[in-house]
Amino acid sequence: MRTSTLLLVAPLALALGGCGSSTTDRALSGAALGGAAGAGVAAATGGSVLGGAVVGGAVGAAAGALTSEKDVNLGRPVWRR
Repeated sequence: MRTSTLLLVAPLALALGGCGSSTTDRALSGAALGGAAGAGVAAATGGSVLGGAVVGGAVGAAAGALTSEKDVNLGRPVWRR
């Protein structure tokens, strides 16, 4: 179940982890959005919601930190507006 959750959450987290221009902002937004996506996917597939949130948050944080503003840019994060 963890592998299927990770495979579903990873593309979502990569796409959603693009808010902000600094590495910290991108990692934070990626973690928040990835955690929410992971929890949603886990709930929909009958998995552990907490486990899905943790995996999604970790993947989202990594995706946000490893991508640059030039790769994916979804604008300013909510806490910077």
